[in-house]
Order: sequence, then structure tokens, then C-alpha cells
Amino acid sequence: MRSVSRSLGAMYLAFLALFLSFDSASALVRIKDIADLRGMRSNQLVGYGIVIGLNGSGDTMRNSPFTEQSLQSMLERMGVNVREANLSSRNVAAVVVTAELPPFIGNGARIDVSVGSLGDAKSLQGGTLLVTPLMGADGNVYAVAQGSVSVSGFAAEGDAGSLTQGVPTAGNVPNGALIEKTLPDYFSSMPQLVLELKNPDFKTAVRVTDAINAFSLNRYGLKLASELDYRSVQVQRPAGISSVRFISQIEGLMVQPDTPARVVVDERTGTVVIGQNVRISTVAVTHGNLTVRVSERPEVSQPNPFAQQGETTVVPRTDIDIQQEDGQLQLIGGTDLQTLVRGLNRIGLKPSGIIAILQAIKQAGALQATLVVK
Repeated sequence: MRSVSRSLGAMYLAFLALFLSFDSASALVRIKDIADLRGMRSNQLVGYGIVIGLNGSGDTMRNSPFTEQSLQSMLERMGVNVREANLSSRNVAAVVVTAELPPFIGNGARIDVSVGSLGDAKSLQGGTLLVTPLMGADGNVYAVAQGSVSVSGFAAEGDAGSLTQGVPTAGNVPNGALIEKTLPDYFSSMPQLVLELKNPDFKTAVRVTDAINAFSLNRYGLKLASELDYRSVQVQRPAGISSVRFISQIEGLMVQPDTPARVVVDERTGTVVIGQNVRISTVAVTHGNLTVRVSERPEVSQPNPFAQQGETTVVPRTDIDIQQEDGQLQLIGGTDLQTLVRGLNRIGLKPSGIIAILQAIKQAGALQATLVVK
């Protein structure tokens, strides 16, 4: 067992050394992963439709009158007159259909769509979305959706209980929308190309500019990039080369983005994410948990068997137990992320305790970073 433990320890140290040796190299990323080309954006589409074929889990016509109106309108367009009929089908559900129109997509291409119930349907499992036009913000129809709805959740109920897992009233239709109209393409006629950073930062914009200029100076003998602001980098397309080929050359260049010092805390899930550039001035921290437990144990008091008077009563009994863990002062202060994490781990806290300490350190002015609490 000792030899196995020593082998595992040696393997762990070797892996740690390998990870640290590649730490600086792993910080380099491609320009295409941290910046988007201005004009290359998706557009949101939305539509209203109905899902049929549900196994009695659709909308109730009384509580969802728009479903009944939609069903009547659809049947009338097909030549069936049901205006005077009282529809009571539970196999139909009104839904809102959403999708994203990718840039440079062509007519006849297919995209995924998401479907969400609009009424009081219990589940969309097994349903089929009928032809639904999808419109953009300008009111024009850009795609038409239809197909079988795929739902990951399910719901089941009986006379004395019910079970629901996931969200059975929402799903998607893979490749369910057919593109009928595309947006104008201005990419080929752009004299200048502008790269926009996904995480705006002055230093990152300068590093992207320098990387592109180093490449263009070596390849074309000219500096073609200039930073506009902390978000945008303008790139001049060289003569005699298409925009597509030029972008494919510069989007693979490697740069090291700079990230702000930030600590993100999610109190609901107990998640703490600490950025690499976070620094904490040296402080002394102690954290002791106080637990108060109150237990109610009522007792029944009865009179003697042959007593002439008296009655049975319930006498309350309350036990209060107070426990407080020992708190020891620990010094926390780090010039790098590893030292900071090592200092927090030395105290041996749960996520809730780490969150409380980080908030207290921020209030003390020792946390040299932005604290984001969700």
C-alpha cells in the first residue's frame, strides 16, 4: 500500500509540474475565440403556432380561448366549418416558437427551433408542430417551422400523487425551420473590417492589434490594424485578397487576453469563482460557526388512577443546545491565485463560510478585485 501511495503521489506531482509548465502557453487563445467580426450577428425569430397529437395533455379550451380560436381558424382554412361547434379536444396546445437566424445563411438551409407552451398544457411529449411562420423584428417572415417536438422532461400523475421531471411544456425541433428569406450580405463589399471583443478590455485590444500588425508586416509589408477603443479593432483589408481569405489568416493568430480581477459568488448554489488576477492584502481571519438547536418534546401528565380530581394535560418541554466551533486566527494574503486558494483552504471552510469571509474581506478593503454576488 505504501508503494502504491508513493506512486500515486509521484504521478500527482508530475502532473502538477506538467500543468504549471504549460500554464503560460494555455493562456494563449485564438483571435476568433475572443472577438467577433462586426456585422456577423444572429437575428432572433419568433412565431405563434399549435402543436397537435398530444395524448390528452394539451390545453383546455375553457382556460385557453386562444387555442380554440387558432384551431377554428386552421380548420376553416382547410374547409371545415366549426364556428358553431363546442371544441373540447385536449390533444392541441398553443405554443410560441423561437429561433436564431445565423449570419450568411442561405435559402433552403435548416435551423433548430425552440417550442414553449403558451396555455395550460401539461406536456408537449409526442406532439407535432404545424407550419409556423417565424418573423424577425421588422415583421418579415424569414423561416417556416414544422416537425416533431422533442421534449426531455416528462410528467405523470395518478389519483393520489404526481411526478414531474424537467420541463415537459418546453422542447425543440431539431432542423425544424426552413429558411425562406435571407438578410442582405454586406461582407464582401466592406472596405474595412472591425473586430469586436467579447470581453472588452484596453490591454486585450492592444495585444490583438499588435498580433495582427506583426503578421501583416511580415506577410504584406504593412501594418493593417489599429485599435479604435477598448472594444473594437479596425483592420484594413490588403489589396488583391478577398475578405474571407484575409479573415481566415488573422483569426488563427494567438494572443493572451487580459482579464479583470473579479470574484463571482453564487449564494444559492455555494459556488465561488476567483479570477487569476485577484489579490488580497494580508489580513487575519477567524471564522467560527454558532449552532443553536431547539427541540420540542412535549410530555403527557396524567392524574393518579384513583384520584377524584384531575385531568390529562400536555406539558411542554423545550431543550436548547448551543454549540460554537473554535475560531482560530489565520493569515490570508496572496500575490497569486495559488497562494490565495491555499490560504482559504487552510482554514477548512465550507462554501458558505468562504463566501462570508470574502464579503467581509471586501468590506475591510483588503480584496483587490470586484466582488459579484448573485
